[in-house]
Amino acid sequence: MSEHRRKPPQPQSGGRAAARRAAQQPSGRRAAPSHGSEPAAHGEERPYGGRAEARRAAQRGGRRRMDSAAGTADGGRGGRGGGRRGTGAGGHQEPGRGGRPGKKRLIDYPRQHKDGWRRWVPSWKLVSGLALAFLGTLMGAATLAYAMVGIPDPDKMAKAENNVYYWDDGTPMAATGGEVNRQNVDISEIPKHMQKAVISAENKTFETDSGIDPKGISRALVNMAKGEQTQGGSTITQQYVKNAVLADQSQTLSRKVKELFISIKVGANEEKSEIMAGYLNTSYYGRGAYGIQAAARTYLGKDANKIDESEAAFLTTLLKGATYYDPAGSVDIDAAATPEANLKRVTKRWAWVLDEMVKDGHLTKEKRATFTALPEIQPVTKGAKLGGQIGYLVDLAKANFVSNNKRGITADDLALGGYEIHTTFNKKKIQQLEAAVKKAYNKNIDPKKRPKTDTHVQFGGASVDVETGKIVAIYGGADATKHFTNNANNTGAQVGSTFKPYVLAAAMRDGVRDPSKPANQPDSDRTRVDPDKGGYSGKNKLVIKNYDGSTWRNEKGEEWRQVNDGDQPYGEMTMREAMIESANSPFVQIGMDIGIPKVREAAIDSGLLEESLNKANVPSFSIGISTPSAIRMASSYATFAAQGEQREPYSVQSVKKKGRVIYEHKEEPERAFDPAVANNVTDVLKDVVTEGTGKNAAVKGHEIAGKTGTTDGNKSAWFVGYTPKLATAIDMYRLDDDETKKNRAFLEMFGTGGQDKIHGSSFPSDIFADYMGDALKGQKSLKFPKPEPIGEAVWGGGASSPPPSPSTTPSKKESEKPSNTPSKETSSSGPSKPATSASQSCDPWDNWNCNGNGNNGNDNNGNDNGGPGGKPSGSQSSSASTGIIAGREGWE
Repeated sequence: MSEHRRKPPQPQSGGRAAARRAAQQPSGRRAAPSHGSEPAAHGEERPYGGRAEARRAAQRGGRRRMDSAAGTADGGRGGRGGGRRGTGAGGHQEPGRGGRPGKKRLIDYPRQHKDGWRRWVPSWKLVSGLALAFLGTLMGAATLAYAMVGIPDPDKMAKAENNVYYWDDGTPMAATGGEVNRQNVDISEIPKHMQKAVISAENKTFETDSGIDPKGISRALVNMAKGEQTQGGSTITQQYVKNAVLADQSQTLSRKVKELFISIKVGANEEKSEIMAGYLNTSYYGRGAYGIQAAARTYLGKDANKIDESEAAFLTTLLKGATYYDPAGSVDIDAAATPEANLKRVTKRWAWVLDEMVKDGHLTKEKRATFTALPEIQPVTKGAKLGGQIGYLVDLAKANFVSNNKRGITADDLALGGYEIHTTFNKKKIQQLEAAVKKAYNKNIDPKKRPKTDTHVQFGGASVDVETGKIVAIYGGADATKHFTNNANNTGAQVGSTFKPYVLAAAMRDGVRDPSKPANQPDSDRTRVDPDKGGYSGKNKLVIKNYDGSTWRNEKGEEWRQVNDGDQPYGEMTMREAMIESANSPFVQIGMDIGIPKVREAAIDSGLLEESLNKANVPSFSIGISTPSAIRMASSYATFAAQGEQREPYSVQSVKKKGRVIYEHKEEPERAFDPAVANNVTDVLKDVVTEGTGKNAAVKGHEIAGKTGTTDGNKSAWFVGYTPKLATAIDMYRLDDDETKKNRAFLEMFGTGGQDKIHGSSFPSDIFADYMGDALKGQKSLKFPKPEPIGEAVWGGGASSPPPSPSTTPSKKESEKPSNTPSKETSSSGPSKPATSASQSCDPWDNWNCNGNGNNGNDNNGNDNGGPGGKPSGSQSSSASTGIIAGREGWE
């Protein structure tokens, strides 16, 4: 047998062409197909039964191989190459051509008669059918939605709902919205130039469009699908409809769809004049004014039909968002909405609206040229605000909700009413804090008797729950209808020496830098500080150094000499002693050794807002030239009380709309400091109250940790303190109530209340003690955790490590005495500071705290005193141990 395979027998009728011709003939001679490996007998052709026989063979499903004319014409590759069921070369069925016909499907996908990737490519018929079905469904749904929506009724929209605020126990605190100012007017009462101003600013195609902006809608839908910021309706019709759907102001897809169909129906069924009147009558212009008539009376003191083009442009500007365009400002809603910032914004947009009216032919250039300044705007009506502390509480809760809800509910949405706002405010504690402030004011402040020193005296305060971050009480001022700024919030008053605990926390957490290495050192090159070991110089007018030992100089090349309050000189001091005495020099120098950015970071981690902190990396940063609010100061001290866990302060627990909870505060504490750091800060601040500048803030039967603070030029004074459960901050300053005055500045408090100088240890400490005494009455006395050892002995500011000596003052941890720190009398034998005599602390000109406190603190750039007055005795004025002559010599 040949080594080569025998060639299969070829068709006798002439190859492929003949096979094709035979297959196409309805009758006649056909080439008999080959039957696989079975040869024809004696070379004879087997008769072929034609197409009918092929079909019957296929239907019988037999194993007999029947090659159709097309199959046998495959170049002689029939036989086994064609498959077992009459398939072609590709292996798929070809009905009517020798294979079993496939079952017909309604939707041929994947496609039966295609191979490879072609099986997954839909046919044009399938694509067209699906597109038609989708469009049909969409049109049907749109028709149904269009038929179901109704046209809004402006008269019904005038019935605005109240917002109800609740105390923390669920009882009603206040209801706002009942005084809503709204009055609908006919289109004939709205001047044409008012209508044209709105068209130029809001919707130039209003008079010709169908009521919707397809591009704007598509953009809004895409943004919502992406989870990005949503956009409102861009046409006047859509904005009118948005105002109309008062029950649902959420930025959701369902509301947008509903708004779309209502807009289409309104555009098709109402006249443009009716739409314009509806829009202007339902829009919110701020100050509780709904509608053009109320807005004209509130801002301009006249009816809507009396306004001119300039006034129309101003009212149109308010539609952009009254919070940021009311010239009076809205700082109770957003600190950025100051009168100055708002005036700048509104002036710019007012001018733009007038210019657009000129472009659109609605105002002549000559008339436009006569409008060079904003029209005269009426002042805010004082009676519109809630009186007493309630006004401050409502504004604070409103701002908290607007800033923190994730539904996009704005101040304007909230003004529409219908919300139940459950606050964290405790009615009893609010009353106790207000009573404590009034007691101190009525007892000590007398503007009639001392008009030059006792006028414009302000107090502020806030109390925060340590375990949750709830703001349980604030004191915002005498009356929200008379004094509009909330003194518990941002006031601009510097915090002074109450900032020093953040420096101490940074010293223990981050450590001081190695002077032999680059400034940006890793943690491994830093030395964490033990508050009871080592020492820093307490020298008055200490020349401040950079961490590497070079003299720090400002941009003018001037060195910095740090002054202690009252020019009080000290020797070498541990950080605990420096905090107790509120000495400035040690804290300024150690702040430079740590690095001001690290000190700032510690303050932010504790809970202070970065924007409230001074941006300059200067030595005085460590002694309180920043301006946090009382709320934030209380909250950040609560971080130390909570062993280093920081919680954001908040005033709204939950909000409901139509009985459904739409917002609820979620506690998300963060670890700011290790417990060892926080507990050591607390332990040092306990000594400030028991032995140092904060003695006046002590509360009988309770452990209190806290710090006093007095600032540059005696322009503000603070006390901030806490128990394991409650943290409270009290501030005092002088500032003119008239917010319309330009360049208002904080005033000095020398002589205020009959005192030579106001310190944190005076009125603020008094208020703190009175309030906390009432707030803690009947509560179990809780103890702070015992601190664990931390850090190492560090010397700085010219102090040097002394050799071990029996005469060296033992540290607090080595002391076996019951008291937390050595008394001032016993510590005077060591290197830290001179002894304080009774005569020094009980001068006849000052009756504050005759308890042996020395005068120490700060009189320079945000610091604090410790004792009754800050007027040292003769022995303090000139210290042989330091060689410093008393006197500030211009360094106040």
